[in-house]
Amino acid sequence: MLGANDGILSTGALLLGVAGAGANRGQLVTAGIAALTAGACSMGIGEYVSVSSQRDAELADRAAEAAELAEDPEAELAELKNIYVGRGLPEPLAWQVAEALTQDDALGAHLRDELGITEEMRARPFQAAWSSFLAFAVGALIPLLTAALAPASIRTVAVTVATIVAMVALGTIGSRLGGAPGWRGAVRVGIGGTAALALTFGIGRMLGTTVA
Repeated sequence: MLGANDGILSTGALLLGVAGAGANRGQLVTAGIAALTAGACSMGIGEYVSVSSQRDAELADRAAEAAELAEDPEAELAELKNIYVGRGLPEPLAWQVAEALTQDDALGAHLRDELGITEEMRARPFQAAWSSFLAFAVGALIPLLTAALAPASIRTVAVTVATIVAMVALGTIGSRLGGAPGWRGAVRVGIGGTAALALTFGIGRMLGTTVA
C-alpha cells in the first residue's frame, strides 16, 4: 500500500509540476517514465538495504544465542523459564514448558520467545525489494497512463482526478485492512495528496513563466 501510494502521488505530482510549466504530451510521458523508473528503483534498493540490515541483525542475534546455549545451557533454560513466568505461567508449568521446548529446538525457542524472531517473520531482502519496486511501479502507472491517453484540453485535470481518486481508494482500502473506518484513510490521503499536487503544479506554473 505504501509503495503504491508513493508511486501514485510522487509521479502524479511530478507530472502536474511539469504540466504547469507547459510541457506537451511527449515531455510529460518522458518525465513520467523517468519518475516511475527512478522511484521504483529507489524504493526497491532502499528496501533491500533496510531489510538486509535487519537480516544482518537477526543473523548476529542467532549466532550470539547459539553461543550462549553452547556455553551455559542451564542458565539459558532458566532464562526461558523466567520468560514464561513473566507471561503468567506458574513456575512448575513454566519449567515444564521450557524443558520441553529446549529438547525440541532450544535455539528456536530462544529466538522466538526471547528475541521475537520467527521463521514466518524472518527478514527477506529480495522479497521486500521486489514487492516495493513493483508496488511503486504499478501505482505510478496510473497518472502516467492518464497523462499519455488524456486529450490535451483536459490532461491536467485528468491527471489530477486520477491521482486523487487512486490515492483515496488506496487510503480507504488500507484503513479497512487495518480495522479502521475507511473514510479516515481516505480523508488523510486525500487532503495531503491534494495539497502536494497543488503545490507542485503551482511551482511548475511559476517556473514555467519565469525560467527560460
